[in-house]
This record gives sequence, C-alpha cells and structure tokens, in this order.
Amino acid sequence: MATPLLQVEAVVAGYGPTTVLNGLSLQVQPGERLAVIGRNGVGKTTLLRAVMGLATLTQGRVLFDGQDLAGLAPHQRAQRGLGYVPQTRDIFPSLSVEENLVAGLKQRPRTALDEAYALFPRLAERRRNGGAQLSGGEQQMLSVARALLGQPRLLLLDEPLEGLAPLIRQELLQAFRRMAGVSVVIVEQQVQEALAYAQRALVLEHGRVVHAAAADALAADTPTLERLVGVGAH
Repeated sequence: MATPLLQVEAVVAGYGPTTVLNGLSLQVQPGERLAVIGRNGVGKTTLLRAVMGLATLTQGRVLFDGQDLAGLAPHQRAQRGLGYVPQTRDIFPSLSVEENLVAGLKQRPRTALDEAYALFPRLAERRRNGGAQLSGGEQQMLSVARALLGQPRLLLLDEPLEGLAPLIRQELLQAFRRMAGVSVVIVEQQVQEALAYAQRALVLEHGRVVHAAAADALAADTPTLERLVGVGAH
C-alpha cells in the first residue's frame, strides 16, 4: 500500500497548559478528500493547526510524505507542500485581489495567476478591487486561490463554508472538486455539504477520533450524526 501523504500518530496538542487533542491519530492518502466533523470545541481547528505547527505538540508525531515535521516552522511546512486556509481567511484587506494572489506565488511566474482566475472567475472580474471590498464568499475564494498558487500537495481547509450563502457555498465546493491532484482535509460545520464533497469522514469528540466511515455512508447514518454531531447534521 502507498505511503500515506499525512500521518497523525497519537498526537496530544494544545495551547499553553490547555490540552485539546488527546491521542488523535489519522491518515490521509494521496489524492484523498477527508472531512473532519464534530461539535464545537472538540479539536477540529486544533488538528489543522497542529499539522501546520501552530499548536504545541506535547506527544505523538506528524509525518508528511513519510517525513517527521517536528521542529519545522509553519513556513517550512508550507514549503514541503502543506497549504492552510484558516477560518479567519487572513487576506490582506489593503491590497487588491491581484496583489493578494501575487503574495501566494512564492517563486512562480506571474502567469500562474491564470490558474486562480480559471478556478474562480469572480476573482478575475474583481482583480483590481481591494480585499476589504470583497464579500465574505469572495474573500474565501481569494484565500483558497492564494493557498493553491503555492502548489500544495495537501490543503487544510478550516470552515471554508462558514457564514456563506448557499449559492456561494456550492460555487466553492465545485471549485474544490476541480482541484486536481491535491489532497484535502476539510473541517466544516455544514456537515451534509462536507460529506457530499469528501470521500471519507472522521468524527471527533474530546480531541480524538470516535467514528470513521465512508462519507456517503455517514451522510445517510442519521442516528450517528445526531448522536455525535447534533444539530450540525441537518
């Protein structure tokens, strides 16, 4: 069997004295789309932050393409092929759409911006607009497009659909489906949309995985969703 692209092994992690992840383990295969769901406060965001080196790891290992990431700063992890789109989106509000995208190019030529505009035509229409002039959905598209310009092999998406109109959510999900060759871990409260997009799903509770299933099987398993996720399952 192929080496998993990402291996999280018995990770205990958190912030300062606060432990959030309690022995969490998971794997992501090359090209796989994995949904991570659960109630608020169970450790979903901390999982992504631990992979990126933004949360303190006190036990366990994070391996990317078989290499232990211990000791690597977030920007070094990004250079290895990890992309991260945080819940806060973190675009530069005073820069134009195009200037924001250029910041994601790293060493690539400016012509690579065409990839972002092909994936998100709205951004092409607004390339001269300032980041602060964009709607929430457009800011999310910009944040995702900028991360993709760095050519990540694994993209970590934290609540990308949060607070967006249904039409914009569908536009984003369609774009995610067109991201060829990129593995994705999506953390999301819009449970049914996340499960429709992903191939496999994990449910977290108390900082560890308590249920794993094919995404379509979990989507149809209303009792399990009600028990482990609650109202977010609707």
